Amino acid sequence: MKEKNEIPVVDESKELQQDESEIINDVNDENVTDTSDNDDTDDCEKANEEFLELENKIAELQDKYIRTVAEFDNYRKRTLKVQSELILNGGEKVITALLPVLDDMDRALKNGETTDDPQVLRDGMNLICQKMRKILESQGLHEIETDNEDFNTELHEAVALVPGMGDEKKGKVIDCVTKGYKLNDKVIRYAKVAVGQ
Repeated sequence: MKEKNEIPVVDESKELQQDESEIINDVNDENVTDTSDNDDTDDCEKANEEFLELENKIAELQDKYIRTVAEFDNYRKRTLKVQSELILNGGEKVITALLPVLDDMDRALKNGETTDDPQVLRDGMNLICQKMRKILESQGLHEIETDNEDFNTELHEAVALVPGMGDEKKGKVIDCVTKGYKLNDKVIRYAKVAVGQ
């Protein structure tokens, strides 16, 4: 048995270890808490910076959008103005080029009153006609060829079929009823022709 006077031996090293581990845990908890506060502050600052950057980008894009819309609107207005001017004054160049022909025709009419020679009138009309053809050719107008040409639906319009012309004239233009014209490679009037059958 134990004696009454014996003092129980307390293991102080265990108590010290427990106290030490509690202190360490407390310090760690404080450090963790402090770190989370710092992380929250850093995250908040980063989020604010990103938000400001995004707001700046949005403002910049809105400005670009507004400018682009305004530029397009100005372009549309300019284009409409140019188109309306072209419609109103599109024939000015051709009409100006034809004025000398009109002057020549006026002179021919005056001379026709003073002369009885039909040959003079014919010569004058031939000169006026040649001058007019040159002016129209300079504007891009060209006559569609029909003499001995194969019938072409892109250039010719058949108004009559002529039977009994033989195999060599089959599908060929026999006669031109109305001349056709192209303006800069675009057909503006088909040649009306008679075609061999």
